[in-house]
Amino acid sequence: MSLPLILSVETATLSGSVAVTRGDEILGVLSGDSSISHSNTLLGDVDKLLRQTRITLSQIDLFAVATGPGSFTGLRIGIATIKALAATLDRPTAGIPTLAAVALSGGVSAESVALLPAGRGEVFTQLFSVLRPDLVEPLDDAAHIPPARLFERYGDLETVTWCGEGAIVNCELIESMAANRDWTIAPQTNSLASYVARLALTRFERKELENPFALRAIYVRPADAQLKA
Repeated sequence: MSLPLILSVETATLSGSVAVTRGDEILGVLSGDSSISHSNTLLGDVDKLLRQTRITLSQIDLFAVATGPGSFTGLRIGIATIKALAATLDRPTAGIPTLAAVALSGGVSAESVALLPAGRGEVFTQLFSVLRPDLVEPLDDAAHIPPARLFERYGDLETVTWCGEGAIVNCELIESMAANRDWTIAPQTNSLASYVARLALTRFERKELENPFALRAIYVRPADAQLKA
């Protein structure tokens, strides 16, 4: 089986990132600007990265995208862009849960808690087992909760790797809850798209790819407009 060229996009976070990989080799990664909307930068970032890596869009074998949870607007932009590119070129896609990529970024661990800011001081969270540098398994369902409820949800775990921007933001709370537990906080990554690509490669190897029109966002919580209704 030849190694696929993968273009991966992560717009679930404010900064976001794009990556081009061949198999598990990272050819290039570009991090976004958190102060500018993905709608203004994503296609330009993709074009810039392709030029840097000397890859043409028609050479891409697989398009991957973080499907959430995360920024509602960012998810819609990323998924719509990948749908359009993959459909135009008649290529398969891989929708990767954002929290799975976050957990993978923390390294191999029997129990990894992925955390992302969810607005209003709350977090998206989910527990995973990172079995290998290319394989994660969920151990519970994704949730949208106040950080204060993290101990209620995960306080019984003795050994945990806390991963993602949400872990960095809430590091003091996590450290105060740790007591004598073997809890560590993984360094934050600015290139989450490369981990999206690695999980997409696993999907490719397992022949678990999707038609672009089957891509769906994972929101976890209702949008603000629904909350106000």
